[in-house]
Amino acid sequence: MAIPIIAIIIRLLWLSLEYPFVRRHRIVAGQHHDRGSAKLWDIANLLEPVGLVLGLIGIGKIESAIDLIRAIGLALLVTGIVIRFSAIQTLGKYFTSTVVIRNDHRLVRNGIYKYLRHPAYTGALLAHLGLGLSFSNWFSLAFSTIPYLAAAFYRMHVEDQVLREAFGDEYLSYAASTKRLIPKVY
Repeated sequence: MAIPIIAIIIRLLWLSLEYPFVRRHRIVAGQHHDRGSAKLWDIANLLEPVGLVLGLIGIGKIESAIDLIRAIGLALLVTGIVIRFSAIQTLGKYFTSTVVIRNDHRLVRNGIYKYLRHPAYTGALLAHLGLGLSFSNWFSLAFSTIPYLAAAFYRMHVEDQVLREAFGDEYLSYAASTKRLIPKVY
Protein backbone atom coordinates (compact mmCIF):
# COMPACT_ATOMS: atom_id res chain seq x y z
CA MET A 1 0.00 0.00 0.00
CA ALA A 2 3.03 2.30 0.22
CA ILE A 3 3.26 2.99 -3.53
CA PRO A 4 -0.32 4.33 -3.87
CA ILE A 5 0.28 6.65 -0.92
CA ILE A 6 3.56 7.84 -2.44
CA ALA A 7 1.74 8.37 -5.75
CA ILE A 8 -0.94 10.48 -4.04
CA ILE A 9 1.74 12.59 -2.35
CA ILE A 10 3.53 13.07 -5.70
CA ARG A 11 0.21 14.03 -7.36
CA LEU A 12 -0.49 16.61 -4.64
CA LEU A 13 3.04 18.02 -4.98
CA TRP A 14 2.55 18.18 -8.76
CA LEU A 15 -0.71 20.10 -8.31
CA SER A 16 0.83 22.51 -5.82
CA LEU A 17 3.86 23.16 -8.06
CA GLU A 18 1.84 23.60 -11.26
CA TYR A 19 -0.91 25.77 -9.75
CA PRO A 20 1.21 28.95 -9.72
CA PHE A 21 2.05 28.48 -13.43
CA VAL A 22 -1.63 28.04 -14.28
CA ARG A 23 -2.79 31.06 -12.29
CA ARG A 24 0.07 33.51 -12.95
CA HIS A 25 -1.42 34.94 -16.14
CA ARG A 26 -5.13 35.37 -15.62
CA ILE A 27 -7.02 35.82 -18.85
CA VAL A 28 -9.94 38.23 -19.07
CA ALA A 29 -13.12 36.74 -20.49
CA GLY A 30 -13.21 37.27 -24.23
CA GLN A 31 -9.42 37.18 -24.64
CA HIS A 32 -9.20 33.43 -24.96
CA HIS A 33 -10.13 30.89 -27.64
CA ASP A 34 -10.61 28.02 -25.21
CA ARG A 35 -13.99 26.69 -26.43
CA GLY A 36 -14.60 24.98 -23.09
CA SER A 37 -11.44 22.86 -23.13
CA ALA A 38 -10.28 24.11 -19.71
CA LYS A 39 -13.62 23.01 -18.24
CA LEU A 40 -13.06 19.48 -19.57
CA TRP A 41 -9.66 19.42 -17.86
CA ASP A 42 -11.33 20.61 -14.63
CA ILE A 43 -13.91 17.80 -14.91
CA ALA A 44 -11.09 15.28 -15.32
CA ASN A 45 -9.46 16.70 -12.19
CA LEU A 46 -12.73 16.21 -10.29
CA LEU A 47 -13.22 12.62 -11.52
CA GLU A 48 -9.71 11.35 -10.79
CA PRO A 49 -10.10 11.21 -6.97
CA VAL A 50 -13.09 8.85 -7.40
CA GLY A 51 -10.79 6.26 -8.96
CA LEU A 52 -8.11 6.85 -6.35
CA VAL A 53 -10.57 6.28 -3.50
CA LEU A 54 -11.85 3.10 -5.16
CA GLY A 55 -8.24 2.00 -5.53
CA LEU A 56 -7.47 2.68 -1.88
CA ILE A 57 -10.43 0.62 -0.68
CA GLY A 58 -9.57 -2.22 -3.08
CA ILE A 59 -12.58 -2.22 -5.42
CA GLY A 60 -11.39 -3.23 -8.91
CA LYS A 61 -7.97 -4.51 -7.85
CA ILE A 62 -5.72 -5.89 -10.59
CA GLU A 63 -4.73 -9.30 -9.25
CA SER A 64 -1.54 -10.13 -11.17
CA ALA A 65 1.94 -8.59 -10.89
CA ILE A 66 0.71 -5.97 -8.43
CA ASP A 67 4.15 -4.84 -7.24
CA LEU A 68 5.56 -4.61 -10.77
CA ILE A 69 2.53 -2.68 -12.07
CA ARG A 70 2.71 -0.26 -9.14
CA ALA A 71 6.45 0.32 -9.59
CA ILE A 72 6.03 0.94 -13.33
CA GLY A 73 3.14 3.28 -12.55
CA LEU A 74 5.21 5.31 -10.11
CA ALA A 75 8.05 5.59 -12.65
CA LEU A 76 5.61 6.75 -15.37
CA LEU A 77 4.06 9.27 -12.99
CA VAL A 78 7.41 10.89 -12.24
CA THR A 79 8.58 10.73 -15.88
CA GLY A 80 5.36 12.34 -17.07
CA ILE A 81 5.66 15.17 -14.56
CA VAL A 82 9.25 15.83 -15.65
CA ILE A 83 8.16 15.98 -19.32
CA ARG A 84 5.25 18.28 -18.47
CA PHE A 85 7.40 20.68 -16.45
CA SER A 86 10.00 20.74 -19.21
CA ALA A 87 7.26 21.75 -21.66
CA ILE A 88 5.86 24.37 -19.28
CA GLN A 89 9.30 25.85 -18.71
CA THR A 90 10.00 25.95 -22.45
CA LEU A 91 6.69 27.72 -23.14
CA GLY A 92 7.37 30.24 -20.38
CA LYS A 93 4.81 33.05 -20.41
CA TYR A 94 2.83 31.36 -23.18
CA PHE A 95 1.73 28.55 -20.83
CA THR A 96 -1.76 29.31 -19.53
CA SER A 97 -4.79 27.36 -18.34
CA THR A 98 -6.86 28.53 -21.31
CA VAL A 99 -6.10 28.66 -25.01
CA VAL A 100 -4.99 32.20 -25.74
CA ILE A 101 -2.91 34.04 -28.32
CA ARG A 102 -1.06 36.99 -26.85
CA ASN A 103 -0.21 40.21 -28.70
CA ASP A 104 3.48 39.27 -28.65
CA HIS A 105 2.88 35.55 -29.20
CA ARG A 106 5.42 33.53 -31.13
CA LEU A 107 5.41 29.91 -32.16
CA VAL A 108 7.66 27.95 -29.79
CA ARG A 109 9.75 25.41 -31.71
CA ASN A 110 12.71 24.86 -29.39
CA GLY A 111 13.41 22.42 -26.57
CA ILE A 112 10.96 19.55 -26.42
CA TYR A 113 8.72 21.46 -28.87
CA LYS A 114 11.27 20.66 -31.56
CA TYR A 115 9.93 17.09 -31.49
CA LEU A 116 6.33 17.40 -30.29
CA ARG A 117 3.55 19.94 -30.73
CA HIS A 118 1.85 19.10 -27.43
CA PRO A 119 4.50 17.75 -25.02
CA ALA A 120 2.75 19.16 -21.94
CA TYR A 121 -0.15 16.81 -22.74
CA THR A 122 2.27 13.96 -23.40
CA GLY A 123 3.65 14.50 -19.91
CA ALA A 124 0.25 14.89 -18.29
CA LEU A 125 -1.17 11.80 -19.97
CA LEU A 126 1.88 9.73 -19.08
CA ALA A 127 1.71 10.95 -15.48
CA HIS A 128 -2.00 10.19 -15.17
CA LEU A 129 -1.47 6.74 -16.67
CA GLY A 130 1.28 6.20 -14.11
CA LEU A 131 -0.91 7.41 -11.26
CA GLY A 132 -3.65 4.97 -12.25
CA LEU A 133 -1.20 2.08 -12.60
CA SER A 134 0.45 2.83 -9.26
CA PHE A 135 -2.76 1.71 -7.56
CA SER A 136 -2.83 -1.57 -9.54
CA ASN A 137 -6.56 -1.00 -9.86
CA TRP A 138 -8.86 -0.93 -12.90
CA PHE A 139 -11.00 1.93 -11.58
CA SER A 140 -8.01 4.04 -10.60
CA LEU A 141 -6.55 3.43 -14.05
CA ALA A 142 -9.80 4.33 -15.83
CA PHE A 143 -10.53 7.46 -13.78
CA SER A 144 -6.91 8.62 -14.11
CA THR A 145 -6.68 8.18 -17.87
CA ILE A 146 -9.98 8.27 -19.78
CA PRO A 147 -11.19 11.73 -18.68
CA TYR A 148 -7.73 13.22 -19.33
CA LEU A 149 -7.51 11.54 -22.74
CA ALA A 150 -10.85 13.07 -23.73
CA ALA A 151 -9.85 16.50 -22.40
CA ALA A 152 -6.39 16.41 -23.99
CA PHE A 153 -7.60 15.32 -27.43
CA TYR A 154 -10.26 18.01 -27.48
CA ARG A 155 -7.78 20.61 -26.20
CA MET A 156 -5.19 19.64 -28.83
CA HIS A 157 -7.85 20.01 -31.53
CA VAL A 158 -8.74 23.48 -30.25
CA GLU A 159 -5.10 24.54 -29.91
CA ASP A 160 -4.22 23.28 -33.39
CA GLN A 161 -7.09 25.31 -34.90
CA VAL A 162 -6.20 28.48 -32.98
CA LEU A 163 -2.49 28.21 -33.78
CA ARG A 164 -3.25 27.54 -37.44
CA GLU A 165 -5.43 30.66 -37.54
CA ALA A 166 -2.82 32.77 -35.74
CA PHE A 167 0.33 31.57 -37.52
CA GLY A 168 -0.94 30.22 -40.85
CA ASP A 169 1.73 28.59 -43.02
CA GLU A 170 4.33 28.80 -40.24
CA TYR A 171 2.17 26.55 -38.06
CA LEU A 172 1.30 24.23 -40.94
CA SER A 173 5.02 23.78 -41.64
CA TYR A 174 5.70 23.14 -37.95
CA ALA A 175 2.82 20.65 -37.73
CA ALA A 176 4.12 18.79 -40.79
CA SER A 177 7.56 18.39 -39.19
CA THR A 178 6.46 17.28 -35.69
CA LYS A 179 4.14 14.75 -34.10
CA ARG A 180 1.43 15.59 -31.57
CA LEU A 181 2.21 13.40 -28.57
CA ILE A 182 4.70 10.63 -29.30
CA PRO A 183 7.91 11.34 -31.24
CA LYS A 184 7.93 9.73 -34.70
CA VAL A 185 4.63 7.93 -33.97
CA TYR A 186 1.66 10.27 -33.34
